[in-house]
Order: sequence, then structure tokens, then C-alpha cells
Amino acid sequence: MAMRPTALIAEDEPLLREALERQLAAAWPELDIVARARNGREAVEQFEALQPAVCFLDVQMPGLSGVEAAQRIGRRAHLVFVTAFDHYAVQAFAQGALDYLVKPVEPARLADTVARLQQRLQAAQPLADPQALLRQLAAHLKGESTPAPLRWIRAQIGSTLRLIPTEDIDYLRADSKYTVVAWRDDGGAPAEALIRLSLKELIAQLDPAEFAQVHRSVVVNLRSISHLVRLDTDSAELHLKRRPERLPVSRSYLHLFRQM
Repeated sequence: MAMRPTALIAEDEPLLREALERQLAAAWPELDIVARARNGREAVEQFEALQPAVCFLDVQMPGLSGVEAAQRIGRRAHLVFVTAFDHYAVQAFAQGALDYLVKPVEPARLADTVARLQQRLQAAQPLADPQALLRQLAAHLKGESTPAPLRWIRAQIGSTLRLIPTEDIDYLRADSKYTVVAWRDDGGAPAEALIRLSLKELIAQLDPAEFAQVHRSVVVNLRSISHLVRLDTDSAELHLKRRPERLPVSRSYLHLFRQM
């Protein structure tokens, strides 16, 4: 009886780790997930202990990154990188012929990756040496001074983790230490979610070409603005295209709308 292939999943977000495990169970029922890690250090420790054939490694993890963990694992396993930061990683992985998945993981892409892994395992192909590329990528990650803007925001709604593309967000509003994300679902209907990040933390990660702060407690997607109504010399209101809410604009930010 042939031995079942084994795998490790390293992902610092538990819900994303569980989601990938469920997707793998559907796409590759024969695969045994024998190890689960929350960071790169745990991934290396569990790999050394269990020697899985395949390692799914999140690129960005606290402490030791997925790329640094991959450097230590080397050619002893088939490596699949999971990334949300595709502005640099996807190009590097593609050029280096390394397997990668972009979050949120699409079933079709995962199916293609599984098929390649199965073929390599069945053929017992010798593993390529990725060290040169991994060294370059690790150095790039450490020296990254301006990280890519957020492409999506994680919002936990009950027991469900929702991945909200930033392009679907109309505005964000501070709510104490948290932030209300006002977005539109797949059908275009207005929706809201409360996330455990402050507005200040989010502002630093949003694309300034798409989002603007208009009040100390409000950031708006510029594409969602319908028009501005001045209330007096010190303030105004923003009207949105597909929502009834009116967003305050304080005096400090009125200069952003001089052409409106």
C-alpha cells in the first residue's frame, strides 16, 4: 500500500490556516496535514521533527518569515509559498519556477498547484535548489521600506472570516480602538464589519491614491464619492454614490476638495 503524502501548513492567522486546510482536503483528499505552524520558527521545528513532503509557507509571518524558513528547509521538501504581497513575490516566484498561491486562495489555482505537486511526487523528481532566489527575496523583504498597500482586509463576522477587497470598501470609520469597515458585498449591497485595528493603523497601509482621510475619524474611498456639500466655512459633507450615509469633512481636509 502506497504511503500517503504528508504536508505542513505554516500560517500565522488561524482562520486562514484552517481555510487552506479545508481547501486542501477537497482538492487533495489523500494528503495528510501532519504539522501546523504559527510562524517560521515553528515551521522549521516541525519540519525537522516530522519531515513532511510538502510545505505550504506563508511569506509574511512574525519572527522568522516563510522565505527564511524555506531557506532552512531547502531541497528536503516541495515548497509552496502563500502570499498576499504579490507586487514583488509573485514575479520572483514565477521567474524562479517556484510554486505559490495568492490570498485569498482560488480553487482553480490550488487545483493546478496540487496537480503539479502530485506529478513531482509520483515521478520522484529531484528538487531544484531555490537558495539563490530565496536569499534575494529574503533580503528584499527585510529591506522593504514601503510595503505594498493593502489589497484586502480581514474581518471576522461571527465564526466566519471575510476577506474584503479594499476596492469594495466605501469608507472606514473609527469606533473607539476598532474600525468600522463599510463595504459592498458581491451583489453590491451595503454591508459593515467591525475589525480590531485602529483607523490610524489602517491609514498607514491604504493606498493614498485610492483613499483619503476627510475627518479625524473617517477615511473614504475616493471612487465612492458622489459630491460634496459645504455646510459652512469650516466643514462639509460627502455624499456617496451607492450609500445613504453622509460623511463629515472637517476644516483640516477641505483643501482636498477645492476642485469639487
